[in-house]
Amino acid sequence: MGPKKMAIIATKGTLDWAYPPLILSSTAAALGYEVQVFCTFYGLSLLRKDVSGIRVSPLGNPAMPMPVPMPVLVQALPGMEAMATMMMKNKMKAKGVASVEELRSLCLEADVKFIACQMTVDLFEFRREEFIDGIEFAGATAFLGFAGSADIQLYI
Repeated sequence: MGPKKMAIIATKGTLDWAYPPLILSSTAAALGYEVQVFCTFYGLSLLRKDVSGIRVSPLGNPAMPMPVPMPVLVQALPGMEAMATMMMKNKMKAKGVASVEELRSLCLEADVKFIACQMTVDLFEFRREEFIDGIEFAGATAFLGFAGSADIQLYI
């Protein structure tokens, strides 16, 4: 019997949704799991070279702790997303939480296999040069072969 396997489908592209697949996959890899992460639609942002544009949105996220209670209308004002992102990044840095780039590098070093959904890459007209090195470009069929035999399957 080989190592345990974990398959993750990452579909979200905001800062708060970037962390779960990266933390879970790096942790599983450190525990000896074979891990694949299939990034599709907005989850492709995890694999792009430039992740500086990944933001967190306070709008429609009632659980997001804000320093002062804010009505939804205020959260929709221009600049609020940038402010919320800055606040979150500062808090993460102060608490010693690794950045998206650091977690992604850790995953690659631990042999986590990242797969960029080729259909979504084509749909959004991305160029392969926009993505980090060390990833695979493939369709769902390539990932499902692995996911079907995985001990843990997660959709994030």
